Amino acid sequence: MRIGVLTGGGDCPGLNAVIRAVVRKGVKEYGHEFVGFRDGWKGPLEGLTMPLSLETTRGILPRGGTILGSSRTNPFKIEGGVERIKENLEKSGIDALIAIGGEDTLGVATKLDALGVKVIGVPKTIDNDLNNTDYTFGFDTAVNIAVEAIDRLHTTAESHHRALIVEVMGRHAGWIALHAGLAGGASCILIPEQKFSIEKVCQWVESRFKSHYAPIIVIAEGAIPQDGDMVTKDQTLDSFGHVKLSGIGDWLAQEIETRTGKEARTSVLGHIQRGGTPSAFDRVLATRFGLQAITAAHEGDWGKMVALHGTDIVRVPLASATEKLKLVPLEFYKESEIFFG
Repeated sequence: MRIGVLTGGGDCPGLNAVIRAVVRKGVKEYGHEFVGFRDGWKGPLEGLTMPLSLETTRGILPRGGTILGSSRTNPFKIEGGVERIKENLEKSGIDALIAIGGEDTLGVATKLDALGVKVIGVPKTIDNDLNNTDYTFGFDTAVNIAVEAIDRLHTTAESHHRALIVEVMGRHAGWIALHAGLAGGASCILIPEQKFSIEKVCQWVESRFKSHYAPIIVIAEGAIPQDGDMVTKDQTLDSFGHVKLSGIGDWLAQEIETRTGKEARTSVLGHIQRGGTPSAFDRVLATRFGLQAITAAHEGDWGKMVALHGTDIVRVPLASATEKLKLVPLEFYKESEIFFG
């Protein structure tokens, strides 16, 4: 078979490990040929390709980002987009696609599968919010980067007697904030799933200062105050209808200063969380996903996504990945509240 591979959406540590595993096993064990589509769905849409072989994928395991490039192109928002993809796949002699991505990328893959394109999905997102897989690669790296930042901020918070707010990624799901906050010893963790009381946050801040420690607050970018709305940069939308989030950390710092009289500062980790080399856990998980994805393709088990269930890599219906978001359960969040304040 001649198989196309693409990576879509935000870049993520571990993408190159998936590509490497797919090609290595696909060539050596099954004798398949591979074509890389550049820049997400823009690749098959515009016929942008690059060769994928044992040579071109050698040495990429520890590299962050993706050698294929990425974009947030949505072919279903482009007139004649789906027809162009089908034409370009046929023109390039592509028998099937392996799509590596998150909610948006796999959402497109699911629709194409329903239209007769042979697709296998691989789940990727640092937010860990894809349904029907216990973890996605990239999440562990993002959490470790956030924890390292929190560890460093503890010392400067203590030195200057300030409240420090660490804003991490998480539009609708607070997995990064929760894990990083627990591992980093945060005084308070605020996630999108649970609206927060600014009065309660200020009480925790003052309680922390009374114990002669400076508070560290970890907040997901999509967290919402009880009497407010999601804080956004502007009202522009990307091709998948997502608004740009920015500013909840600064808003919280200002509220804390106004209400408590204590100095507060914000560190927004932003894209740092998904850049750079993947953790060992993510390298292994991404590699296992890649190995199982090419086996599913070789067996013709189309319309499936590889997923982590426990310690096993299994196949689940591709559509199940995007049926709903995997959110932080209330009981899990409640466990962490014992450490607040």
